[in-house]
Amino acid sequence: MLNHSHFSVKKQIYDRIAYLGVVSKADLIKHFSIASSSMTRLLEDMLEQKLILISGHGTSTGGRKPILFQTNPHYRYLLGLEISRISSSLGLFDMHLNQLSVVKWEMDRQLSPERLVEFVLTETKKMLHRHQISHKQILGLGIGAVGPLDTKKGIILHPEYFPSYSWSNVPICAMLEKELNIPTKLDNGANTALLAEHWALRKETCEHMLYVHAGVNIRSSIMSGGQILRGVADTEGAIGQMIIQLGGRKLKDKGNYGSLEAYVSVPSLVERVQSQLKIGRDSTLSGFPPESINFTSLVIALKQNDTLVREVFLETASYLGVGLANLINTVHPEYVIISGAIVNADSVVYDTAIQVARKNIYHYPSCYDPIFTPGVLREEGVLTGAALQILQAWEE
Repeated sequence: MLNHSHFSVKKQIYDRIAYLGVVSKADLIKHFSIASSSMTRLLEDMLEQKLILISGHGTSTGGRKPILFQTNPHYRYLLGLEISRISSSLGLFDMHLNQLSVVKWEMDRQLSPERLVEFVLTETKKMLHRHQISHKQILGLGIGAVGPLDTKKGIILHPEYFPSYSWSNVPICAMLEKELNIPTKLDNGANTALLAEHWALRKETCEHMLYVHAGVNIRSSIMSGGQILRGVADTEGAIGQMIIQLGGRKLKDKGNYGSLEAYVSVPSLVERVQSQLKIGRDSTLSGFPPESINFTSLVIALKQNDTLVREVFLETASYLGVGLANLINTVHPEYVIISGAIVNADSVVYDTAIQVARKNIYHYPSCYDPIFTPGVLREEGVLTGAALQILQAWEE
């Protein structure tokens, strides 16, 4: 049996190999400053445990070709669960974060926390049977959910705009642990998405990142020095209360006047188009009762180049660009990842938001120029990052 300190070093070595993909013993010694004989024993132990595998040989620098190591993707397996307002997804992953299976549920008024837990239990059993994986091979279940959350207690607190009203003060971790009998870990979806994108971009050695999700509300996550910035409370939606227009509109009588969310969110966008239709603006949607117009209707109209709908989407994108610039000028990320239903509605929304953001970024005295991207994993980011939580926190 390994003592804690011994395994702690071994876990750090494992994490380094996982992060780099393939690595030689010499590279590990340089990073950890461990004697060659000690590193050899640790690697031999990890090979015997099947934690790692020999993946081949590197390039010779004059002597023998160095042995290259990689983590064993099938040593254990991970589960990831995304819980959002529109849909929820469950995924099964190997230790390289390759997605082996995934299932998705639409969130409707009947999908209570209890029903979702039932679905997760049923689908987990099906996935394990399909891939011939035993229950003891599962390291745990990571959850990326809409906030606000109490991550320490594993509770979803008071999320807005859920179709079912039963998603309030839900001890989701305790509920799932009881049924699945595996460890669970909860974080907000913006954080798990950023964790996953950072993992996907690890060869770029990017340490400072900003993630913004524009959908039913505005969600964000910030990474500095390779670590997610966390405050004393779960505040993934706080960006939405950034004031961008003094004395401006308020969204559904909630939050701040002139807040970003009042101009950049699905409810705001739908409300503004409905208002314009009510005063008689021409649109391909004019023949429908304004109250029946929803976000799906707007996306279709945008694709058809409807003048009114395009105007409101571009206005929304411009406000998003202003909000992005404010955040960028504060935290100076290397990468800015923009995602969400509004951004994904059409490329013109994404392009406009970036254009406005770039014009409002403060460059002096350096040539600071962050990279904007929709992300590598995109819609799979939250789910993949949820599973990644377990891999990073895992201790044998």
